[in-house]
Amino acid sequence: MRILHTMLRVGNLQRAIDFYTQILGMTLLRKSENPEYKYTLAFLGYASNPEQAEIELTYNWGVEQYEMGTAYGHIALGMTDVYAACERIKAAGGKVTREAGPVKGGSTIIAFVTDPDGYKIELIQR
Repeated sequence: MRILHTMLRVGNLQRAIDFYTQILGMTLLRKSENPEYKYTLAFLGYASNPEQAEIELTYNWGVEQYEMGTAYGHIALGMTDVYAACERIKAAGGKVTREAGPVKGGSTIIAFVTDPDGYKIELIQR
C-alpha cells in the first residue's frame, strides 16, 4: 500500500491552485469538472503518482468556506533549506505563520505556512 493523495476542500479553486503552484512551486497535474454533482477536482504535486503523493483540491460549487475541524493538523513538505523557502514564500505573497527555526525540544529546522483556506503546511529541513 501507499499514500496516493490528501484531499482538501477549498472555497475558491483558482486561489488555491495559485497558492500551491505559485507560492509552493507545485504543478497542476490534472483537473476535472463534474457538472452533474457540481464539483471540480484539481490534483497538484511535485510529481505524479506513483512517484509522489498528490494533493487533491475539491471545490464544491457554491461553497465558499469550510470550518476547520479540531482534528486536522497539517501537511508536511521536506526541503533542503527551510529558511530560504520561507523567504521565497513571503516574497511571493505567502503567509509564514511560524518562522524557520529548531522544533521545540529538538534540532530539526521547521516552519509553518498557511494556505488561503487556512490549512497549515509544515516545512521540514532534510
